[in-house]
Amino acid sequence: MTETSSSPGQAGARVSARIGGIAESATLAVDAKAKALKAAGRPVIGFGAGEPDFPTPDYIVEAAVEACRDTRNHRYTPAGGLPELKQAIVEKTRRDSGYEVEAAQVLVTNGGKQAIYEGFATMLDPGDEVIVPAPYWTTYPEAIRLAGGVPGEVLADETQDYKVSVEQLEAARTEKTKVLLFNSPSNPTGAVYSAAEVEAIGRWLLAHDLWVMTDEIYEHLVYDGLETVSLPVAVPELADRCVVVNGVAKTYAMTGWRVGWLIGPKDVVKAATNLQSHATSNVSNVAQRAAIAAVSGDLSAVAEMKTAFDRRRRLIVSMLNEIDGLVCPEPQGAFYAYPSVKGLLGRTVDGVTPQTSAELAALVLDKAEVAAVPGEAFGSPGYLRFSYALGDDDLVEGITRLQKLFA
Repeated sequence: MTETSSSPGQAGARVSARIGGIAESATLAVDAKAKALKAAGRPVIGFGAGEPDFPTPDYIVEAAVEACRDTRNHRYTPAGGLPELKQAIVEKTRRDSGYEVEAAQVLVTNGGKQAIYEGFATMLDPGDEVIVPAPYWTTYPEAIRLAGGVPGEVLADETQDYKVSVEQLEAARTEKTKVLLFNSPSNPTGAVYSAAEVEAIGRWLLAHDLWVMTDEIYEHLVYDGLETVSLPVAVPELADRCVVVNGVAKTYAMTGWRVGWLIGPKDVVKAATNLQSHATSNVSNVAQRAAIAAVSGDLSAVAEMKTAFDRRRRLIVSMLNEIDGLVCPEPQGAFYAYPSVKGLLGRTVDGVTPQTSAELAALVLDKAEVAAVPGEAFGSPGYLRFSYALGDDDLVEGITRLQKLFA
């Protein structure tokens, strides 16, 4: 037993079992390591973090500057969010999703992660099960466990375009299942469920009186003429058992501003707001004022970023597929490529023979100075995630290094 571990009834444990069991965010860990190596003088190219390389649009920054000078923003404000921002989110949701909600159904949070945790903490009792399609974003299972729930993974590989079927969901359902976690467009795979697939999943949820948390943070980043559809719009009867998570981070290049939100039934939102009133109180008022400008403005800046992401998407997929032993499906949304690297495992490179995708990621970082996140972090070993939300020159240089390493 280490001094940082804990067990029930153990006196003097330094860290609780609940918190000691949480794994560090793998994506942030890879990004931090890449930045540390760069600071030490190594020319590392990081494909780890899901962070647009664009600056936050000027009109949003100017709204924040103005907010700093307004003394109203120097004080506490309602824990659940500025009324002006909540109303702006209502209008944005109607505009972008066709989903009609009220301000009382909105909770403004410190980024999407807080929305996810508070949503699960509000919906789950100890032992409740949550079906989590894999590959999944690394935070989902940890947030469920923190809330006392039990994540149950359902894997969909590249032969299914990384999308789970209703049949798989039904096979995973037990008498303890309460919630489905749904994410489209998906992190880490870039998979996008069609309107028909979303409706089929919604009808299945409805038939079994299940709840759903749907993460729509990448809603605007969809390519090839595809369109996303929000679950409570596809199946309106599901709205009373649906929590929608969203935020400004990805759409408006505002990862560091930390503004997200959840939308749900009024009683759930009120309870989650009560939790937040004790956890953090209100989100930074300056960031909230910036978010008002973001969600109330047009989507022209978003369209420019999307055009760049689309170009990089096609480029990275083409270059990755030139590597013998690596197979990269073309993602339809978000800004991630998620190739299978199973054909590279067991191959000796520079005296190293990686047997897992985690070992391969370590090899790539050491030998090619390229940082990618291994599939183990997303519940699907045998893959690497590459974010293409970085500059074109770095993208080409980084993948060229991989091509040379595995030539």
